[in-house]
Amino acid sequence: MTIKPHPDYKRIATEEAFAPKEMFDIYRKILAGPDPDPGFVSLLGFYMSSQSERAKHIIRCLSDLDQIRLQHMDDTGIDRQVIALTSPGVQIMDTDTAVSFAKLANDQLAEAVKRHPTRFSGMVAIAPQNPQEAAKEIERGIGLGLTGVIVNSHTHGEYLSDQKFWDIFAAAEAADTPIYLHPNTPPRNMIQPFLECGLDGAIYGFGVETGLHALRIITAGVFDRFPKLQMVIGHMGEALPFWSYRLDYMHQATVKSDRYPTVRALKKKPSDYLKENFYITNSGMAWQPAIKFTQETLGVDRVLYAMDYPYQYSADEVVSLDGMDMSAANKKAFFQTNAEKVFKIK
Repeated sequence: MTIKPHPDYKRIATEEAFAPKEMFDIYRKILAGPDPDPGFVSLLGFYMSSQSERAKHIIRCLSDLDQIRLQHMDDTGIDRQVIALTSPGVQIMDTDTAVSFAKLANDQLAEAVKRHPTRFSGMVAIAPQNPQEAAKEIERGIGLGLTGVIVNSHTHGEYLSDQKFWDIFAAAEAADTPIYLHPNTPPRNMIQPFLECGLDGAIYGFGVETGLHALRIITAGVFDRFPKLQMVIGHMGEALPFWSYRLDYMHQATVKSDRYPTVRALKKKPSDYLKENFYITNSGMAWQPAIKFTQETLGVDRVLYAMDYPYQYSADEVVSLDGMDMSAANKKAFFQTNAEKVFKIK
């Protein structure tokens, strides 16, 4: 099936992954080390060693920023991809390697955007291991023509809610560019119950871990400190929009109980930050009820289309979303204009 461009809107996919071939060499060294992270072994260890058709497809597509990717976009009617370094990116590396390789990855992606300016946009990869260098790389990456910042959730089990990372938020806010908080496998101290039943990856573990990270950022008061900061989370908000009522009630109750020193009063309700500081993509969730619920809950201008290429690549899903029972204006906002606003696409 080949899907033609839509006459009423462009389809801009906003959570699409890539990986420089050199990154796989670094990953092999990490996997061969004495005690590699179990989530990393489960995720990249599998995809880099499996001979299954799915695994080979993903590795082949991740490392291509030209004809394979463009052909797949043409086949599914995708006008533009917003591309980011795949999880866990540089965040599994040692600090010096991570800082250096983030620059290499950003240079490669920026060159691809220059080669295909009407088809590709790209996000800046950073190494949270060194927050000051990460802040500098945000500025450099934006100067290269990239837009948005990719953070593949936790970094060696540490979260951006820790104030030592907040130079990253300050840099993104100053650059008026969003941070895309993308899933990673649960960290070492969290993953075992997921591994035991094969639920550590995209089926469930990703969403649990990334939703936790986003909620930690909210309850830590990040948006009270950086009110103009915008973040993006995928997979229909990692379930947070559906928990909004209970999050508000229980956060207020926990503050009143004075139960935890880390849970203090915020200027707004948790759901207010979701509505004002987060954009939600439907990556991996081509499901009208969830999309429309999130539009109704957070606002039509807060929900964007994403395919989750190459991990989820299906022409049928594009057809299904084209056929959603939704006004023409709302559908164009979903597929096109929200992405143009968030990622400054002209």
